[in-house]
Amino acid sequence: MQGKSGFLSAADWPLLPFYGAMCLVYVVLGLAWLIVSFLQWRDLLRIQFWIGGVILLGMLEMATFYAEYSSINATGDSMQGAVLLAEFVSCGKRTLARMLVIIVSLGFGIVKPRLGPMLHRVVGVGILYFVLAAAEAYMRVMRSKSDPSNQMLVASVPLAVLDSAICWWIFTSLVQTTRTLRLRRNLVKLTLYRHFTNTLIFAVVASVIFMLYSIKVHHLTVCFTEWKELWVDDAYWRLLFSVILLVIMILWRPTNNNQRYAFSPLLDAPEDDDDEEEEQFINDAYGVKMRTQSTGGTSSPKPKNSNSAEDDLKWVEENIPASLADT
Repeated sequence: MQGKSGFLSAADWPLLPFYGAMCLVYVVLGLAWLIVSFLQWRDLLRIQFWIGGVILLGMLEMATFYAEYSSINATGDSMQGAVLLAEFVSCGKRTLARMLVIIVSLGFGIVKPRLGPMLHRVVGVGILYFVLAAAEAYMRVMRSKSDPSNQMLVASVPLAVLDSAICWWIFTSLVQTTRTLRLRRNLVKLTLYRHFTNTLIFAVVASVIFMLYSIKVHHLTVCFTEWKELWVDDAYWRLLFSVILLVIMILWRPTNNNQRYAFSPLLDAPEDDDDEEEEQFINDAYGVKMRTQSTGGTSSPKPKNSNSAEDDLKWVEENIPASLADT
């Protein structure tokens, strides 16, 4: 039926201006991130490229949902293919966002130069999450809204369990990373991770409060009368994600002293069990020879002569590249 505002129902119509406004918000965020990144393109970190990818997928997600709702409102017909495309784009954005939070929690590029075996776990969890999220979205779109069957539980329950496992992994990794930074007394990075941890705690608390509210108002009621607020169930999660993304953008924004957040082999000494492998990686990546190492595996101590300043400078010129020394 066509109303004053179009063919959208009164319960779904508020989503049309919401997705339009969120699309403009992501465009502004994308332009701001692009400008700041262009100004500091020499010192960009890998994490900042991930943030740019999440912003791009978020912009694409909001644009597809807005186009779909606009088409339904104009014609009255809903194309399931377009709805599935929008849902799959949303699944890709959520997957990339979770992978971003995981690698940040593990300290990639901040505490450690590479993820090592953890990289395969992160990719595996990302693929599994995308598959489960896509299956849940497909069943939600394709099944009839009047169908009382419990087919949604087949995909929604495993997805919820995986989300809980990801949250547990993130917070345990954050505890380990902050502990490492505290032991190294790196206050700059420790402050950054404390703000990041507080943001995630706020997100979890806000999610639990809203879920309890939604269950009480929309599900545990005999007569459902709050249909005008039903659109908030979809809008709230996307709005909460945008707030978290904005905080992450502020924390990891490109600046002139961007490299103080990056892993430095001269400041962040590896403390894992494979110290020799880490040192070899540093040697290969930066061309730095470890001063306490020699070809025979024995240490080469500092000369006993106290007037060895010229020897020290000579050693620096021979073993440390000029670009790294300048940095």
